[in-house]
Amino acid sequence: MAALCTPWRTLLAGALLLPTWAGAQNVSLHGLLGQRALLIVDDQAPRAVAPGETHLGVQVLSTGDDRAVVRVGGQRLTLRVGESPASVGGAPAPAGSDRVALTADARGHFFVAGSINQRPTQFMVDTGASVVAIGQAEADRLGLNYRAGHSVTLRTANGNAPGWALKLASLRIGDVTAYEVDAVVTPAAMPAVLLGNSFLNRFNMRRDGATMLLVKR
Repeated sequence: MAALCTPWRTLLAGALLLPTWAGAQNVSLHGLLGQRALLIVDDQAPRAVAPGETHLGVQVLSTGDDRAVVRVGGQRLTLRVGESPASVGGAPAPAGSDRVALTADARGHFFVAGSINQRPTQFMVDTGASVVAIGQAEADRLGLNYRAGHSVTLRTANGNAPGWALKLASLRIGDVTAYEVDAVVTPAAMPAVLLGNSFLNRFNMRRDGATMLLVKR
């Protein structure tokens, strides 16, 4: 019997995706909190840094719109949310990434945009779900052939419900892709795909306040 013990919750907002900067020092801009730049430096926990402040050798010079101007190792760089990787004092960054950062909404839920089998969808992190859980309407929209999977009974907060178990060929958030991910489809209406432990267990999770960093194992 598959376990799915979290009630459905209201979808409020998406999270910004995290680009990776590689080289002698890794610096990423996750987003902006007022005038503060939310930076991740050398895999440390995300930190909100105001203009004029320095964090782990990265000085924020100014912020605005979707960008922050920083000084790293004597180099002046403009970081933008969602921009392609760039080199900071070292070799060019490889394509893709092994990490993504999520920001909690007002209720403490973590949302992220991504894709299943290269079809876009919206996820909500749910450490209480044993596998990725998809509502039947969303599974139909994604074109999943879930009826070819085997029938299961799901335990939910509202009691037992029928469902189908299947493997997702690919699941992507940010620049991170996992393959052959266990999932279930349930007839119950769901506002987002629950990102359960069949995906999350492939990552090390680090939380700092309202920010969660997932780093691929």
